[in-house]
Amino acid sequence: MNSHFVQKAKKIKVVATDIDGVWTDSGMYYTSDGEKMKCFSTYDGMGVQLLRELNIPTIILTSENSEIVLRRAEKLQINQVYINEKQKLNRMNQICSSLNISIDEVAYIGDDLNDIELLNQVGLSSMPINSPILDSFSPDYITKRAGGQGAFREFADQIIKARLSN
Repeated sequence: MNSHFVQKAKKIKVVATDIDGVWTDSGMYYTSDGEKMKCFSTYDGMGVQLLRELNIPTIILTSENSEIVLRRAEKLQINQVYINEKQKLNRMNQICSSLNISIDEVAYIGDDLNDIELLNQVGLSSMPINSPILDSFSPDYITKRAGGQGAFREFADQIIKARLSN
């Protein structure tokens, strides 16, 4: 962990996250009735809990309109969940205003083109190692774990380590 990352991480008050490609492997399982399943890593759920213990809330911003994401957020007691969100930067600016924080105090992990605008503005950015756009954007931190394999947890752990370091 470099000192630049540590400096940025120490300022973080909120961690925001995309879901598909970060908490999942990007796979979507459909039947003739529509979306039925997503596979989530329990590691990411523990990351939410560990952040909560430091009074750092997790906020979900996903462009997918998914009841499954709402159920996962409910289980993890994540209160701010935005599904079908096509304007992630605008939403994050509204959230920052309501929390009376700066976007520099937000960490965000995303994986695709619809995340770049927000990744460019937040105080600390991250992408999973398997993101298809790593050649287009260089985040502050690239996880060693792939999306759906604990990438969010790894990012959370790095923030926590930085926050607890001297």
